[in-house]
Amino acid sequence: MLKVENINVYYGSIHAIKNISFEVNQGEIVTLIGANGAGKSTTLQTISGLLHSKTGSVTFLGERLDNVPAHKIVTKGIAHVPEGRRIFLQMTVEENIQMGAYTRPSSEYDAGLAEVYERFPRLKERRKQIAGTLSGGEQQMLAMGRAMMSKPKLLMLDEPSMGLSPILVDEVFDIIKSLHASGTTILLVEQNANKSLAISDRAYVLENGSITLTGTGKELMQSEDIKKAYLGG
Repeated sequence: MLKVENINVYYGSIHAIKNISFEVNQGEIVTLIGANGAGKSTTLQTISGLLHSKTGSVTFLGERLDNVPAHKIVTKGIAHVPEGRRIFLQMTVEENIQMGAYTRPSSEYDAGLAEVYERFPRLKERRKQIAGTLSGGEQQMLAMGRAMMSKPKLLMLDEPSMGLSPILVDEVFDIIKSLHASGTTILLVEQNANKSLAISDRAYVLENGSITLTGTGKELMQSEDIKKAYLGG
């Protein structure tokens, strides 16, 4: 479904992503794990058109996305839930959700909204509330609900459990599993390696902008190097 080949991304003179190649097949959960600054968020931003690679290509469903503007990439079927959630803090919950639907026909709006509220009942309870007054967990649910309004074929989640309590982390991962079970392919960036590897079909380890290891989620969970570096082993 998604093929990233030999991308190199720079911030000025800083070489942030070094010749990365990987792929995501339809129906998979694929995770990128790595320390802070390893290049995980930069990789997602390059796929979604917010950043651009000097080399290589990003191909989605057989179509090159390298020079497609970010707002057009959403219409191709990729939704990106960014690190830090990036919701519209001064708008209501429902207005935030509406913003996720701007690429869809208006005839699909009511059904999409009903589906989001069914999956996130807490958002329905708070639909008239100003988004900036929500808890961190509720804001994460709102960011995911907003993304689901675009009916993505591929959902990219950047650090969805960051800053959440253990109970809310469990809840967010249950939602990810539920979205996957309903047919959404997921590319996940997550520092909670235990949780993310446990639900992943495959995973890639990023270190200093390069992929250093790849395998199934189970294989990486059993790797001594991974246990020491990321799993507290």
